[in-house]
Amino acid sequence: MRIPLIPTIIVGTAIVVMIALGFWQLDRKGEKEALIVQAEAASAMRAEVEYPRDDSGIEEALYRRTRVVCEKVDGMTSAAGRSLRGQNGVAQRATCTLAGGGSAIIDIGFTRDPTPVDWAGGEIAGIIAPGGRIVAVEPVAGLEQLSPPDPSSLPNNHLAYAGQWFFFALTALIVYVVALRRRSTPAKPG
Repeated sequence: MRIPLIPTIIVGTAIVVMIALGFWQLDRKGEKEALIVQAEAASAMRAEVEYPRDDSGIEEALYRRTRVVCEKVDGMTSAAGRSLRGQNGVAQRATCTLAGGGSAIIDIGFTRDPTPVDWAGGEIAGIIAPGGRIVAVEPVAGLEQLSPPDPSSLPNNHLAYAGQWFFFALTALIVYVVALRRRSTPAKPG
């Protein structure tokens, strides 16, 4: 049986890349587990930190408590949210200019009504969530408390992704071997 050079190189390269991606996902799994442990430790801390004024400090402050003053409300929206009691509904969200400079997105409370509330700003104590938004631990008057950000909800699908890449590599190898065998089998006279 004669093996074609160019298709074999292409399929072999694809298989090597898929295997490399599988091992990369296994490395990412370990990194994500370490991030979750760090986030759970940060979540357990009760001391407040200063809210980072730029994006570079957000990662170190995730799941920590903070206190800010919303000097000016630049906009109000609503997003899907969950109450502290586990109800699904709406998180009322304010985009604020902060006292001392910078801005932040603050989830000020939970409601079942998606209509944005009227809020003029003020001091908010909250927890820094992924993306840098602040989830208020004391909701604004008329709203219920939101469920605080939970580090255990961080997805860690990297083992499944690694398995997929290894499966794709194995499938490519099997399909290629079957194709080579069919190519080398002489056609039966009909």
